[in-house]
Amino acid sequence: MVPLRGGTVQDHVALAEIELCGDLIIAASAAEDRLSLESIDEVLRVAEARAESSREQGPPPAGPAGSLRSASCGRWPATPP
Repeated sequence: MVPLRGGTVQDHVALAEIELCGDLIIAASAAEDRLSLESIDEVLRVAEARAESSREQGPPPAGPAGSLRSASCGRWPATPP
């Protein structure tokens, strides 16, 4: 194994995703019931990301339900299993 120069490597995108996942876990554990899609978007700061994206490159393309959640995440069941 070759030692890394400089000690550590940081992937800023991965760190941001980990922070968002942590925020989502905290919100879900504090909720009395399942989080609504709107609540999830709020926790993930979707509106902020859209505003930043539109400032940088114009309006984002329309997606299903207007959210940044990926279709590859699968469908969330309406009722618990």
